[in-house]
Amino acid sequence: MLFDLPDHDTLYRALVARDARFDGQAFVCVSSTGIFCRLTCPARKPLSENCMFRASIGECIEAGFRPCKRCHPMQAAAADDPVVRGLLEALDGRPDRRWTERHVADMGYDLSTVRRSFKRHFGMTFLEIARRRRLREGFETLAEGGKVVTAQHEAGFDSPSAFRAAFARILGCAPGDLSRDGLLRARWIATPLGDMIAVASATHLHLLEFIDRKALPGELKRLGAAARGSIGLGRTGPTEQVAAELGDFFAGRSARFEVPLYQEGSAFAQRVWSQLRAIPAGQTRSYGQIAKAIGQPSAVRAVARANGANTLALVVPCHRVIGADGALTGYGGGLWRKQRLLEIERQYRAGPGGAQAMPAPLQRGVTG
Repeated sequence: MLFDLPDHDTLYRALVARDARFDGQAFVCVSSTGIFCRLTCPARKPLSENCMFRASIGECIEAGFRPCKRCHPMQAAAADDPVVRGLLEALDGRPDRRWTERHVADMGYDLSTVRRSFKRHFGMTFLEIARRRRLREGFETLAEGGKVVTAQHEAGFDSPSAFRAAFARILGCAPGDLSRDGLLRARWIATPLGDMIAVASATHLHLLEFIDRKALPGELKRLGAAARGSIGLGRTGPTEQVAAELGDFFAGRSARFEVPLYQEGSAFAQRVWSQLRAIPAGQTRSYGQIAKAIGQPSAVRAVARANGANTLALVVPCHRVIGADGALTGYGGGLWRKQRLLEIERQYRAGPGGAQAMPAPLQRGVTG
């Protein structure tokens, strides 16, 4: 688990010293490269602020990081398991293949044995590892200015239509529909609770969501329409800032989010979102308490709708709102994430980052 590890400074010193005592017990995820490594990796050491430490390979992969090609962190886990070793070698040899169970079975492996082995070592299946590697490769190729056909091949899709379909499931549009010089830019951000998409202009963050949120394609479509179709891929100042702040949050250093925000919504929704941002990390509120705080105690259902319409996950902390009976209630990112976020935030109750600092004034886009 995230906070069972030694503190960040201890692990970073171990990384710099290539301390073998921690080898296999902790792994470093480097936000600037998207790579995860063993602490004894011979590669040049990243800056401390770009490092996130995880207790298992599965957590690194789930967060969207790729294994380092110098220290090969997955080889140690595979060394004593011929099933894992053989399939990882096959994946390295054919990262472009769209792997299926038939491919695995044709290699002579028992599918149930493969599932158990990969779940035991990595916390996910072989096919999940292969699929995550392919799709992120394609996204990053596009973000760096590559052509769609290049991204398709990098992602290992046999046909343009299959790549467009996979891409559209996340972003709600085909890659060719994205503007090359968009006013808004989307960036893929890895976190310990799953990958997120951040969309920002040169000055403000407009959207931050987990990529498996069902409402994400619709949210991006509406955002693109508001920007008159001018949305593309790439990094901006706000996406870089929120990536760094997310890193601090999950590393246990700070619950402060000071990235400038822009969020479209009615005057009522804006009041609700302002109240959400006033809830200190480590605390929760009920929908009824939020309704009373904005001066409309009977508007509990409307508060719940506004809470669900929030498109800036974590930085506008709708996960801190629970039912009057203490139940977690709904959360677009999944109840398991809501519970984990609240568990993570318990450490901030009495710490220096306990009270979430109010960032620069929210730029509002009132639509009603």
